[in-house]
Amino acid sequence: MSNKPDAFLRCEGCKKVLFSKEFVKNLRVCPNCGHHYRLSADERIEITFDEGSFVELDADMKSEDPLQFPEYAEKLARGFASTGRNDSVVRGMAKLGGFPVSAAVADFRFMGGSMGSVAGEKITRTLETAIDERIPAVIFTATGGARMQEGLLSLMQMAKTSAACRKAYDAGVPYICVFTDPTMAGVLASYASLADVILAEPKALVGFAGARVAAQASGGQKLPDNFQTSEFAYEHGMIDAVVQRKDVRATLINLVTHFTGGKHG
Repeated sequence: MSNKPDAFLRCEGCKKVLFSKEFVKNLRVCPNCGHHYRLSADERIEITFDEGSFVELDADMKSEDPLQFPEYAEKLARGFASTGRNDSVVRGMAKLGGFPVSAAVADFRFMGGSMGSVAGEKITRTLETAIDERIPAVIFTATGGARMQEGLLSLMQMAKTSAACRKAYDAGVPYICVFTDPTMAGVLASYASLADVILAEPKALVGFAGARVAAQASGGQKLPDNFQTSEFAYEHGMIDAVVQRKDVRATLINLVTHFTGGKHG
């Protein structure tokens, strides 16, 4: 049985058949309808930062199972098997257009990009490194929210990461967050929404509660067709810009250049 990837695929958005090579070349965005497929952390790093500049930090950090939550250990093992990493957030030092940045990228393949103790610690360290080095922080979100298997230890990360955002603000260190599909719940309600500049990829799912809960909370009123999308968030002032994937790197370089006054570290 051949392990070669299929030459064609059907777009999840418009259902049209695409050439796999052209799809990958187009950064995993459908050239017909613009549907943005999710990227792994490694794919995101490759297309965003200067070639070869990303140096991973804290790769050995692993989540524990303090509550002995049923099947949590198995889910952590599956997350490692699917990503080759120990948790949902990858952090490190990188460069954008030659400018050094402290960066973190979430990988949805690892337990839905959920934020547990390790992910929260990595986000906090990303911001603290930015403060220590006096360089911008750049964080990509891709998450369903806080990780229920760690209970209050997970929810505590909301306060911890928010405090780190405040420290960065007080220190005058710029923080840029990029929402990708999805950016939900506890992450949206903490560090993701506290950035100096918030960007989002087109039609990313952005919200606190799921669609069913949101519909119930509306009291039966019909919700807008674009509700809980990056476009809806932009229209209501929650984010600063919706940016096509092909333009994210250039937009980040422009922002970092502006924030640093054009001076390399």
